[in-house]
Amino acid sequence: MASSTLASSFRNPEHSESNFVARSELFSCEGKERSMRNTRHGLSIAASLAAMIMIFMMTAVSAQERLKLATEGTYPPWNYRDTSGKLVGWDIDIGNAICDRMKVQCEFIAQDWDGIIPGLNAKKYDLIVASMGITAKRKEQVAFSNRYKETISQFVARKGAIKDASPDGLAGKRIGVQRGSIQHDFLIKTYPKSEIVVYDKTTDVELDLLADRVDLMLQNKLTSYSGFFKKPESADYEYVGPDLKGGLLGEGNGIAMRKEDTDLRDRVNKALAEIIADGTYETISKKYFPFKLMGE
Repeated sequence: MASSTLASSFRNPEHSESNFVARSELFSCEGKERSMRNTRHGLSIAASLAAMIMIFMMTAVSAQERLKLATEGTYPPWNYRDTSGKLVGWDIDIGNAICDRMKVQCEFIAQDWDGIIPGLNAKKYDLIVASMGITAKRKEQVAFSNRYKETISQFVARKGAIKDASPDGLAGKRIGVQRGSIQHDFLIKTYPKSEIVVYDKTTDVELDLLADRVDLMLQNKLTSYSGFFKKPESADYEYVGPDLKGGLLGEGNGIAMRKEDTDLRDRVNKALAEIIADGTYETISKKYFPFKLMGE
């Protein structure tokens, strides 16, 4: 039987050739399949590596330290909301620059001034970056960074209306001021013969001054310069009396943190020194003011 099959193959060469072609095609298909399997395996490895890298990056981001920074959000040009509702201003820019140097992720949140120190000590946030004056009274509640700008206060009144800004000269006058500010404390203790009218926001003080509901207002001189005196309706108003600073008006402005956060304080001070040294601080300040915010 075997000999007849062999003989048949010799008698029918086409049959032998077709078997050879079939086997060749089979081998070719198997080679392609192996190649495809290798390709799929390679792609699978690449995808796995990409996924691992992505997971690593996400883990690194999630592991990065996050800090919450409180600001008032109603105190232009220091900190306020733009037309889209975003928190902006000098404090925001300085805070972000410090966070960049500390290599931490930071989130700004708005907090009413009256509750800003209690909120810090209740651990609702980690830092207060809100042009807060450094005073002995506040040092009893929080720790401060090194000074990051000077504070000069001055009265503003209608032109020619006030000739004497001394405590006796302002006896019986209504003076508008922001509640809880260093100027508020200064007026209570220094101008007992005047009527002190308090407001939640500096912009509210300005509105009542324009409406003649108060005779004067007392606030940060730069705030008046960059806000109130930029308005057309302020043309009939002027600074009154001398520059006021030091003592009850504080040692300048600083970034506040909880007293126990000594490591954070040191890191903030280091970052602040770096942005002052390399010119970042001055570049930010020039966006808002044509003069220096701190002496040499």
